[in-house]
Amino acid sequence: MRPLHAPSRRQVLLASGTLFAWAYLPKLARAEGRDPRFLAFILRGALDGLATVAPFGDPGWVALRGDNALTLDGATPALKLNDFFALNPAMPNLYRMFAAREAIIVHACATPYRERSHFDGQDVLESGLPKPAVAASGWLNRALAGLASGGRVDPNGSKALGVGPVTPLVVRGPAPILSWAPQRGLPASADTVHRLLDLYRHTDPKLAAVLDENDRLKVIEHAGAMANAGGKPLRGPGQVRAYFAEVAGTAAKFLAQPDGPRVGALALDGWDTHFNEGIAKGRLSQLLGALDDALAAVKTNMGPAWRETAVALMTEFGRTAHINGTEGTDHGTGTVALLAGGALKGGRVIADWPGLKPAALYQSRDLAATADLRAVLKGLLKDHLRADERALAENVFPGSAAVKPMAGLVA
Repeated sequence: MRPLHAPSRRQVLLASGTLFAWAYLPKLARAEGRDPRFLAFILRGALDGLATVAPFGDPGWVALRGDNALTLDGATPALKLNDFFALNPAMPNLYRMFAAREAIIVHACATPYRERSHFDGQDVLESGLPKPAVAASGWLNRALAGLASGGRVDPNGSKALGVGPVTPLVVRGPAPILSWAPQRGLPASADTVHRLLDLYRHTDPKLAAVLDENDRLKVIEHAGAMANAGGKPLRGPGQVRAYFAEVAGTAAKFLAQPDGPRVGALALDGWDTHFNEGIAKGRLSQLLGALDDALAAVKTNMGPAWRETAVALMTEFGRTAHINGTEGTDHGTGTVALLAGGALKGGRVIADWPGLKPAALYQSRDLAATADLRAVLKGLLKDHLRADERALAENVFPGSAAVKPMAGLVA
C-alpha cells in the first residue's frame, strides 16, 4: 500500500462524512470504449425541493408559500428552466449545466420511506432497502461488487484505507474502499444550536445558560473579526462555500486521475431548515450557493473526464409544503433529485407533477412523491455503469422488481 503521504494521495478530503471510492473500471463499459465516473452526494438533513426548484406554473404555488414563493418576477427572480419550473437563483452553475444539457432535475421524488425520522430516512436512502432495517452494506457498494473489473485502473487503488470517522452506510460492503476522513468540521448550524438550546432549556437549564453565553461570545467575536478584516466575513457563508467546494473538488481530482477510483460518494450535512430557512436570501440560499460551487468544482477538476461523468445529488426526504411559524419548514416527503454531468442527456425536468392543492398534498402537508428515487439510481447504474438489471432489483435495491430503471438519463 502506498503511504498516506504519497503525492497521489497526499490531499486528505475534507468532508462531512467520508469519500468512498472503488478503483476498478467495469469490464462491460471498457469493452464499449468508455471510462465512466459516478459521484453521489448525500445531502443529510432533508432538502426543501420546492425551494430548490420552484413550480411557478402551479396556480397554487404563490398561495401556498406567499412571500417565500420563488417566482420569475420576484424581488430575487428565479432562473427559468421551462414554462413550469424555475431554479433557485443561488445556483447559476447548475443553471448553466442545465442549459448545456448537462443537468437533469427529477421532481416530486422520494425513497420508499414515508415516515419523517432523519435516522431511518437516511438508513433507507443509503442502504437501498425498502424500509428501515439493520443493514451491513449500502446500495452503491453492492452495485459495484457486482461489476466485473476490466483491470485498466491500477488495482493498488482498490486497497481498503480507512481514516477517521465511520464510513457512510451507502458504501459499506464487499467492494474494496478508500476513505478519507475530515480533518476539520464546520461549526454547528444556527438551526442545530437553536434546537439544542431549546432542548436543554427544558432538561438542563444550567447547561443551556452556558451554551447561550458561548453563542453570545461568538457573535461578539465574529463582529470584532469582521471589523479587523475591514468588513470581510471570516466565518459563516463564505466558509461553507469554500468547504463544500473543497470537499467535492478533491473528490473529483481523485476520480479524474488515470489510476484513480471511478466511483465515489460523499456526504454534506446542514439541510434541516426548521427555522429562518431563507429561500431566496438566507440560510438555504447560502447552502444552495455552496452546493452550486461544489458542482462547479467537480466539473472543473474532472477536466476531460467530465464528459463521462454522472453526479447524483439526493436527500432522505423533502420538507413541508407550507412554511412553519418560525419561517422554516418541517420534515416532509417529496423533494428533488439533482443530476449533473457530461454523460447525461440533460436539459430536462422530469416530473409527474402531483399538484399543490390541499387535497393533492400527501397527508395534507407534503409534496406527494410520484417518482421513486430507486428508479433514478437504477437508471444511472444500468445505463452508465452497465449494472445488471436483475442484480439491481434483487441485490442492490432488494424487493424493487416493480420499480423499473428510469430510461434515457444517459446520453
